[in-house]
Amino acid sequence: AATVITNLLTAIPYLGTTLTTWLWGGFSINDPTLTRFFALHFILPFLIISLSSIHIILLHNEGSNNPLGTNPDIDKIPFHPYHSYKDMLMIIIMLVMLSIIMSFMPNLFNDPENFSKANPMVTPQHIKP
Repeated sequence: AATVITNLLTAIPYLGTTLTTWLWGGFSINDPTLTRFFALHFILPFLIISLSSIHIILLHNEGSNNPLGTNPDIDKIPFHPYHSYKDMLMIIIMLVMLSIIMSFMPNLFNDPENFSKANPMVTPQHIKP
């Protein structure tokens, strides 16, 4: 997967192969590549949460932009309790539905091949040499 995704960078004219080689840390995927991807996957969620929190705090303090100059307080309803309760209700409904499916229909999405008896003496047709 890392090879396919990083090879997409080679489609960039002039810089593609250089960027791919730099991202890989060599001419193929090795330890530096995996270390960089692990660091990226570790740091990225914290970065997204931090930037989203800063955005929400600034939006809460300053308010959103109003280019029309109309009174924005006319049609406002508070987020809590109306939308909070609506979200909680939908989460509860989703969890109940998931629990029903897991409890009463556990094999609903399984592959039919999982129910056939395995024969260790026969190689499956699609992997024979």
